[in-house]
Amino acid sequence: MKPLRPFALAVLAASLCSAPLCAAPPTRADGEKDPVLKAMLTELDRSMSQLQLKDFQKPFFIQYRVSDIDDFETHAGFGATEGSSRNHARLARVTVLVGDYKTDSSSPRGDGVTQLAALDDDPVALRSALWAATDQAYKAALAAYAQKQAELKQVQTPPQADDLSREKPVISLGAPAALSLDETAWTTRIAHLSGLYRTDASVRALMPDIERCAGAFHGRAVTTRMVTSEGAIVRKSETTYQESFGVGTQATDGMELDRSNASVGATLADLDSPEAFEKRAVELIASLGDLKKAPLVEEEYHGPVLLSADAATDTLYRLLGGVLATRPRLGTEARTNGPFASSFHARVLPEFMDAVDDPTLKTYNGKHLLGAYEIDDEGVLAQAVPLIAGGKLENYLIGRQPVRDFAQSNGHGRASLSGPAHPALGVLKITAKDGLSDDELQKKLLDLARDRDLKSVYYVETLGGAMAPRLLYRITPDGKRELVRGARLADLDQRALRSSIDAAGNQLWVANHTGDIPETVLAPALLLDDVTLRRANEKNEKLPFYPAPE
Repeated sequence: MKPLRPFALAVLAASLCSAPLCAAPPTRADGEKDPVLKAMLTELDRSMSQLQLKDFQKPFFIQYRVSDIDDFETHAGFGATEGSSRNHARLARVTVLVGDYKTDSSSPRGDGVTQLAALDDDPVALRSALWAATDQAYKAALAAYAQKQAELKQVQTPPQADDLSREKPVISLGAPAALSLDETAWTTRIAHLSGLYRTDASVRALMPDIERCAGAFHGRAVTTRMVTSEGAIVRKSETTYQESFGVGTQATDGMELDRSNASVGATLADLDSPEAFEKRAVELIASLGDLKKAPLVEEEYHGPVLLSADAATDTLYRLLGGVLATRPRLGTEARTNGPFASSFHARVLPEFMDAVDDPTLKTYNGKHLLGAYEIDDEGVLAQAVPLIAGGKLENYLIGRQPVRDFAQSNGHGRASLSGPAHPALGVLKITAKDGLSDDELQKKLLDLARDRDLKSVYYVETLGGAMAPRLLYRITPDGKRELVRGARLADLDQRALRSSIDAAGNQLWVANHTGDIPETVLAPALLLDDVTLRRANEKNEKLPFYPAPE
C-alpha cells in the first residue's frame, strides 16, 4: 500500500502559501488571537494536566470541537408562507480517550459528549461548558475502557489494528463564515414559487388536480473550531444554500405522483437564477399532467436499462457510498464492515471504470462541490484517495480508527454538527475510459433491443426514493418513446455494478447532497445489460372526495 502522506503535506504547504510571497505557517499564538480558540486551548491544557480520578488512568487524548451555526429557513405551500426562522447556536463536542494508541476506550458507536455552549465569547462561560462536557466524557471513557478490557479477555482473535492512528498535528486558521441574505426577499420568493400552479397561465388548467405544492429555502453558515491534546488547532468554515420545490397529485387509480427539484450551492451565486428555477418548477407541474395519463409498466421486465447521468449518480451514491473502513467487531478477522468488507483488490465495477474520492476538488465545470474540504473533522488533511482502479477496489475511505492494511487516516473522518467523526464521502468522482455520448448510449440501447428481439427497453431519466423512477420511458426498437409509471428497479445492487454495466457516458453529472455531512458525487450515464423492472405494488390512496378550492 503506497502512503498518501506526501500528497497531504503538499496540500498543507500550498494552503499556507499565497503568491507572490509564502506566509509563515500559523502558530498557537496566532490561534489564541481568536477568543474562542483561546478559551478552548486554556481549558484543554487544564484538563490534560489535572483530569484524573484517583487510582484511574489519565486521558491520553482529548479533542474539543466547537461549532457556530447560523441558520435561516423559510417554507411555503399553495402560494402562502408557512413561516421562517433564523437561529444561531453554538455546539461544543468533547472527546476523551483513555488507554493508549494501541488500545483505547473508543467504540464503533462513537465517543464523546455534546452540549450547548454560550453564544458570546465569554471565556469563563465557554470553559465551563467544556469543563462539564469533559467530566462526563472522561467518566464514560473509563467505563468503556473497563468494558473493552473485559471483552478482550473473552476473544481468541486479537484486534487486527491499533485503535487510534498517530497523525501529525495541523494548525490551520481559515476565515469564519457569515450568513448574509435578504430574509424578506427569500420568504416572498418561496411563497410565489409554491403558488405557481395557480398563477402561471401555462399550468393553471392543472390547478384542480394539484394536492401538494411546496417550496423551501435553507441557508446555513458553520464555523468549526477544533483543538486536540496532540497540538492540532483548526478553524474552518462552510456555507450551504438550497432552494427546493415539490409538487404532487394522484393518478385516476390513486397512485401518488410527485416531482421535485432542488438547486444547491456553497454560495448564493451558485443557485439557479430566479427565472431558471421558476421555469423548471413550471415544467415539473406540467409533467404531472403527462404522468397522470401515462400507462402502468408491465408486470415485470428483465433486460437493458439506460440510466441518465442524473439517475446513475443517485444509484452510484447509494451503492458505492459504503466504501468505508470502519472498525469490525472485537474477536473477528474481518477488515471492515459493510457491503465491501471482503472486496479489497476484488472487482466491484467494470474494468473500464475508475473512482476517486477527492475532497480537494472544489469545483467542476464551474460548479462548486459541497463535499469539498481541506481538513477533516479529526484534524487530518484531506487527501485524494484512488478507490477503484480498472474496476478493482484498491482503497477505502478511513478516519483515525485504523483497520487491517490501513494504519493511517486518509483524511475522511467527518462529523455531523453534534456527532462523532466517522469515515464519509467527500467528492466521489466516477469516470469511464472511452465513455460514450448520450446519442451513442441511446443507439447502443436500441441495438440491444433489436439483437435480443425485445418489444421494448427502458430509459430512466430521474430517480426517486427506494430506486423508484420518477420519469421512466418505454422505448421500442424503432426509437419511439412512451412515458410510463409505477415501476421499481428490483435488483440494482452491488452485484449489478460488477456484472451488468455494459457502457458508460463521457459527461459527468454533479450531485451535491446537503445534510448532516455535505457530500458530492460526479458520475456518468450507465447502460445496464440486465435489470429487473417490477410493478410497484404500493397501496393506492383514495382520490379526494370533493374538488380543491378555487
